[in-house]
Amino acid sequence: MKLGLMLGMDPPREIVAGAQRAEEWGFETVWVGEGRLTRNAVVLMTMVGAHTDRISIGSGIFPFRTRSVGLLGVTARTLHDLAPGRVKLGLGAWWEPLATRNGLHTPKPLSAMREIITVLQQLFDGKSVTFHGEYVDVEDIKFDTPEDDDGRSYPIPIYIGAVRLRMMELVGEIADGALMDFLVPPEYTALSVEHIKIGADRMGRSMDEIDCPQLLGVAIDDDNPQAAIDACKMFLTQYIGQQPHITENCGATPEQIAGIKSVMGWPATQEQIREAMQFVPNELVQDVCPCGTTAETIERIEAFMAAGCSEAVLTPLGNADETVEKIARAVRRTG
Repeated sequence: MKLGLMLGMDPPREIVAGAQRAEEWGFETVWVGEGRLTRNAVVLMTMVGAHTDRISIGSGIFPFRTRSVGLLGVTARTLHDLAPGRVKLGLGAWWEPLATRNGLHTPKPLSAMREIITVLQQLFDGKSVTFHGEYVDVEDIKFDTPEDDDGRSYPIPIYIGAVRLRMMELVGEIADGALMDFLVPPEYTALSVEHIKIGADRMGRSMDEIDCPQLLGVAIDDDNPQAAIDACKMFLTQYIGQQPHITENCGATPEQIAGIKSVMGWPATQEQIREAMQFVPNELVQDVCPCGTTAETIERIEAFMAAGCSEAVLTPLGNADETVEKIARAVRRTG
């Protein structure tokens, strides 16, 4: 079982310490998030790259319209200079209504993603790129350090932070992988992988070329499993109230969704989220979040792996350090 670790909400020095522990425990990747207005992922990835030696470092994800395509490319290339061969560039459309609140609504995210990846792949190949599209309009852009004079290429895989099925198909067509979202059941993971394969078949690609890590909200408390479930319940409740793609695909009923939204504002206070938790049953939480005892958590992670997840990217909740360590030790024993 390959393990990754999702970081990004904690203070920078704590994130570095978490990445160092993940490297020590043999994790595959540290993914650094930038989904909400919390922390800047470029700063955090730089710190992680400077203070680790082996572990891969992924953006999970960069909202693709918060930076121009040239700046996205040179950011990834600079991180590669810092940590050669360890950088994974994860891109995604900012979710609504946050994108609109920041003036970056993207009515055609598939088109935007296709254009951005097309240009980035050419930049990483060391080419001079001209592209006139709906979202990307560039003329003769190229990496421009002295070592780029000979068309040096950069082996930086591009992952799409895909949440809906048409975007999954785009992964299969043009990307190196999908960073699949959390708070969905394993059945949605399996459906997502099916649609990645549809896109891959369309372009004559093998699924062996495409990586499918998935974010998983996890929490363990062997002495009080309900405390772990409640940590995930609070997380799930907030995302049902705020992120439409989670609301659609997590399995919540219309009545549960309406109850949550009747309580939560924007941005939601911690008190509002705790009050809205009454509408989220334990069964829903444990369907989409591996949580509870260590045994329950490992069993549920295995269900996501069986559905097609290639790397379980842990988003630890509750007692985060204890949760990550227990999962790492359990995987070591069984591996």
